[in-house]
Amino acid sequence: MTGLRVIAGGLQTTVQDFGRPHVQHLGIPASGAMDRTALRLANRLVGNDEAAAALEIRVLGPTLEVTADSVRVALTGSRTPLEIVGEGTVADHRSVCLTRGQRLRVPALGDGALAYLAVEGGFDLPPVYDSLATFGRAGLGGLAGRALAEGDDLPLALASVESRVEQALAKPDYLDQSGPIRVVLGPQDDFFTAESLARFWASDFTVSSAVDRMGMRLDGPAFDHRGGHDIVSDGIALGAIQVPGNGQPIILLADHQTTGGYPKVGTVIGADIGRLSRLRPGAELAFEEVSVTEGEAAARTAEGEVQALFRRIAPAGAALDLARLADSNLISGVVSATPGDDGLSSAPLGR
Repeated sequence: MTGLRVIAGGLQTTVQDFGRPHVQHLGIPASGAMDRTALRLANRLVGNDEAAAALEIRVLGPTLEVTADSVRVALTGSRTPLEIVGEGTVADHRSVCLTRGQRLRVPALGDGALAYLAVEGGFDLPPVYDSLATFGRAGLGGLAGRALAEGDDLPLALASVESRVEQALAKPDYLDQSGPIRVVLGPQDDFFTAESLARFWASDFTVSSAVDRMGMRLDGPAFDHRGGHDIVSDGIALGAIQVPGNGQPIILLADHQTTGGYPKVGTVIGADIGRLSRLRPGAELAFEEVSVTEGEAAARTAEGEVQALFRRIAPAGAALDLARLADSNLISGVVSATPGDDGLSSAPLGR
């Protein structure tokens, strides 16, 4: 098998690309990566097309064994380092080349809910409606339409990769974005009392434990409906904020249904979807109303910031793992000044 063997699947690891938004009229959710910036960066670091499929990792990642001759991978979306089992760690937002028999592990994410692991060349999997994105509720796409599980073999498009200088993004400051989540009001804001809307803009909310790729339920001040909470089902957009009968808002994410019968108070703008998706249960957030024009301007600004991140990707410098050095029990204290291109920390020359 040319690929990666799954030793442990992690909490919820799925294959995701840009999804299949072009078939929503058939009732098929778009799916796809929830944080497109991180996906695009991971692919850039390993030399793929930006829209190529990668592994989307939620909270706790997988352990994978290389069964190809060699692979090149990069982890983004978090500042959590990638662990090469028994050998050391590799910094996030940095490519590394591994060879047959080596194992990599994505540990529990320390700073958010999502990360992406891209593999040079991508996965040798059959597309469904022109996408490899996994939609687990219907068993579509990805690897057998589900999250990775122990014992799976994940086939890769490349049996080996060429030796080259590894690439890195030294300062992933897109992870530091903060401030209110911006929302365009409507289309059914008239279903809620004026007092409810005022509370929505003025209050803090908490991400509840009821969050997955379909939606994020919030804890906070409840909405009061004017005259009922049912509407004739209409289309659902990514980021739509539905309010069911209990008054607690639900933000619909990548695997959202294509139509729904609850009123929608507003829609999170596209520029804030990635930042929203990185929030873990217990995280606090607030909202700010913007116009459609302001949302479009924010999208243009966000794309400019992504392009600036791409321009900052550069050949990776040597990175010394001090913990590993201390464990080596050096006598001479001498380490290699020119580590190889595999991206691992410098190995001692003498003991």
